[in-house]
Order: sequence, then structure tokens, then C-alpha cells
Amino acid sequence: MPDKVLTNADLEKMVDTNDEWIVTRTGIRERHVLSAEQATSDLGIEAAKKALKSAHADIKDIDLILVATNTPDTIFPSTACWIQKGLKAPHVPAFDLQAGCTGFLYGMIVAEAMILSGRARRILLVGADALTRITNWEDRATCVLFGDGAGAFVLEESKDESGMLSHFWGADGTLGELLTLPGGGSRFPASVETVANKLHYLQMKGNEVFKHAVKRMGEAADQALKRAGLKKEDIAFLIPHQANIRIIDATGERAGIPKEKVYANIDRTGNMSVATIPTCVQELKDQGRLKKGDILVLDAFGAGFTWAAVVYRW
Repeated sequence: MPDKVLTNADLEKMVDTNDEWIVTRTGIRERHVLSAEQATSDLGIEAAKKALKSAHADIKDIDLILVATNTPDTIFPSTACWIQKGLKAPHVPAFDLQAGCTGFLYGMIVAEAMILSGRARRILLVGADALTRITNWEDRATCVLFGDGAGAFVLEESKDESGMLSHFWGADGTLGELLTLPGGGSRFPASVETVANKLHYLQMKGNEVFKHAVKRMGEAADQALKRAGLKKEDIAFLIPHQANIRIIDATGERAGIPKEKVYANIDRTGNMSVATIPTCVQELKDQGRLKKGDILVLDAFGAGFTWAAVVYRW
């Protein structure tokens, strides 16, 4: 995460809001924000280096760089190519995957298919986003929600019973307008009008998003567990996308998971989009709370709408 921290007290000076209102409705107390000199790829490069070190792997051992992001440095080249450049990994295939906040789990599912098909032996999966760069700081309903960050996994074929046991994923494009960034694409290319109308900022109908997120994340967790032949009692941790503490709590309740098994760090990070799940896993690992054989359910929902859950044995 970037070094710069933006607290609720800081936001009180920027927009008509207060700490109590933000914490009560979102669970967020602070979030990390890019410096003016940084971009999404800078965070991704640092996360990738740490993941490679943790995996005792060298960049020359990587067969594919897959990057999940919704805030690319540039429309093209891909952020994956900018990260490849930063890692000094010439000729390694690299591409971006965009699936809203579900992107990291979509990336895990794609990486698994690539590995099991023999198309790649070891994949560097990076989830990096800088949502504060597409935030309207005059919109008190959304500007309190987002932070910047990155996480990365090195994925390879498991040699024991650990790893991905199952997944469940889906999408519904008919709901896309509930959470969107309209400007900058071929529908509304950049112009004086699109800038004046703030179309280059994230737009969200929060109540509708909440309703669909809880329903789909609960469904995804249930279906993924069923496909793995497991029950909710087998779960060591449910790690949901960190969008909002109310969504996190409601998803746990819908899935029937005790609150102590639902991991959250949103109070310190805000919604970092694709970076939320890998950073939660990293924190649990750093805290020594993961034991070999633990069952993790990684669960996310995002713009599109998209959703996915992965059942993973540590």
C-alpha cells in the first residue's frame, strides 16, 4: 500500500462528512492513497517483488504475468506490460484482466486453467488498483469508500492436497449501470463535455449494489463449498471482498459463518478493489493464523456485475 494515509479526519476537511458517519456506514477509519508520482503499476511491481521473494522464486521462473486491475496506468499498453518492464522480465507473456472488484478471483480461476492445461508452469498474478484516481472527491457517498493498494500471488501446480479445491463464478451485464465509470471509452470518449459532467469518475447506486452483492457473494460461497464437497463448518476463514463492513457482515450472516471466522481489514484500507483479498490473505499469514490444511473461502463481487468464490486449502 502507498505510504500516504488519508484519515476520516482528513476527509472532514474536504467534504461534508464526519468520522462517526463514515465508520457507522462503512467501517472505514483510514485508507492509503497514491502519491502524485505513483501509478497502479508501481504498487503492482512492489507486490510482485514481495510475492516472488515469499515464494523463493525468480522472475525468470515465471511463464505468465496476469494483472487484475480496473485502474490501468494507460488504456494500452496494459498495466501487465508496465509491471513486466518494472520487473525486468522481457518476453514473458503479460496481459490485464478486468472484472471489477472480482478481478483477482477471476485471475486465480484463469491461472488455474492455464496451469492444469500445461500452458504455464508458474504464474505471477497481481491485483492492483488506484481507485482514488477515479473518485469524485465532491461526492460524499463514494469518496469515503476507496483506497489504493496491490497484492500478488505466485501460483503453480500443487504437490500435495493444498491449493484450489473449487470455484464458482458468474456475471450479469444487465446491472452494469449500477456501478460504472462512463467516460474515457468508446461510448463516451474524452471531451470537454465528459469532463464537465464528471463522467470520468466512478458512479455507484449504493443501495442497489449492496443488495446484489450480498445475494451473489452468499450464493457463490455456498456453491463453491458444495462443489468442493465441504460444509460451512469446515471453513477456517471466510475472506470477503472489503467493500463495506455492512456487506462483509451481511455476507457472513447469509453464509452462516461465525463473525470470528470472517476476516476484515477494511477499517485500515478502505475498498482497494482487486487488492483486498490478496492483502487479507497476506495479513492472516503474517499474523501466524493460517495452519496447513485450513479451508479458506475467498469471495468477491464487483462491477459488471461479476462475482466469484474460490475454496482454497492452505
